[in-house]
Amino acid sequence: MSKKKVIFLTGTRADFGHIKGLISKLEKSKDFEPYVFVTGMHMLSKYGSTVIEVTNQKYKNIHPYMNQTDNTDLDVILSNTILGFSNYIKEIQPDLIIVHGDRVEAFAGATVGAFNNILTAHISGGELTGTIDEFMRHAITKMSHIHFVANDDAKTRLLRMGEDIETIYTIGSPEIDIMLSNDLPLLSEVKKKYKISFDEYSIFIYHPVTTELKQLKNDIKYVVDALLKTNFNYVVIYPNNDPGSNVILDELERLRGISRFKLLPSVKFEYFLTLLKNCYCIIGNSSCGVREAPIYGIPTINIGSRQKNRSKVLSIFNVVPKENFIRHNIDFLKGQKFKPTYEFGKGNSIELFYSILKQKAFWETSIQKQFVD
Repeated sequence: MSKKKVIFLTGTRADFGHIKGLISKLEKSKDFEPYVFVTGMHMLSKYGSTVIEVTNQKYKNIHPYMNQTDNTDLDVILSNTILGFSNYIKEIQPDLIIVHGDRVEAFAGATVGAFNNILTAHISGGELTGTIDEFMRHAITKMSHIHFVANDDAKTRLLRMGEDIETIYTIGSPEIDIMLSNDLPLLSEVKKKYKISFDEYSIFIYHPVTTELKQLKNDIKYVVDALLKTNFNYVVIYPNNDPGSNVILDELERLRGISRFKLLPSVKFEYFLTLLKNCYCIIGNSSCGVREAPIYGIPTINIGSRQKNRSKVLSIFNVVPKENFIRHNIDFLKGQKFKPTYEFGKGNSIELFYSILKQKAFWETSIQKQFVD
């Protein structure tokens, strides 16, 4: 049979880290021809121009697309992405569109797939988050025909949302395959690349909560105050580009020039995993503190509501964005390690994904959806 054309859409450094193993697997296959539509914060120099990380993979078919400038509103980003991606799929005529997670670009991709009657698969549906991401993820589910979920809890939620059980495949989270591989760079290599001078450190990543923007300025101030009043080292990674990111970036400027803080706009995924694997704890409200850190047994100080109810493993400590609570947990967790937990997969997602795409029944999935009671 002729090669199946599969388009992956990536809008952030995070989602690319999750899907790059899947793209690479199809790139090596004689049965599939993958395409990568690169947009979102990948294209912004302010956040490290991570489109470079995608192009460095040397995939045969990469299409960069600028869908925003700094401070573009989410609804405009959505419309821009729909326009650009719609034009692209008209040219490529794909057999399958794959989107990931809960970002506005993924919603645009699923919308284009649904309106153009193109089979669309969603990775990581059925999970819980806070903020606008919560209903964005579920909206993507309803616009998609096929679902690659991380665990049985996610599958159960999709069934409760009226999705057909025959369209749901539990494969785990694909980035875990990379996390548990033997191909990660050495810590010494990572420190050299990013000019990190200290040996012991924690990681700090704090994203805007788009439904709580009125309190963001105070929240991030309290958090930075807490970090400054400890005597520890931190690798600080810039937030995503959601509304409110400039408020966070302005506050992070207080840390610049202080030797125990290393500020980085972005970190290549494999290099980030090495940093995570060797840190004392991760602090902030990033999903990596909930999904990835527990796999390494690294404790997480999860601040605020952004990852609300997403996981209940013992290595995650949920705190409000107040200085004293954050400082107490930093002191308490220093040097502690926890037993690894595999709530979101065990490292075999790529092979499961590939085996499913090889099945004839997969390609016979109906694009005519109906709510299943």
